[in-house]
Amino acid sequence: MRAKREYRNREGTEVAVLDALVDRADDGMTVFELRAAVEVDIDELETALSTLKEDDLIVVESGSETVIKPAERVVPDEPTDEDEDQSFGEWIRERIPF
Repeated sequence: MRAKREYRNREGTEVAVLDALVDRADDGMTVFELRAAVEVDIDELETALSTLKEDDLIVVESGSETVIKPAERVVPDEPTDEDEDQSFGEWIRERIPF
């Protein structure tokens, strides 16, 4: 599942982070899980997470381990079929900044 359309006009890493978090909205993800899912270096991930946190698009829950979840307003009410309509070229362009 992907983040709502109104949150897709952000920097590529931020969109990738939101999409990964929306896929695991109930459980959330650790920084290590996010880094593996988004496949960027830690500095770029840290910058994206900082920006998303400042904009109140993510929630950070501390416990035995820190878990990051998307804000409720980012998660679509129902699954979208946007991924199914996306071509391979669009998928690549979205993940590789040019």
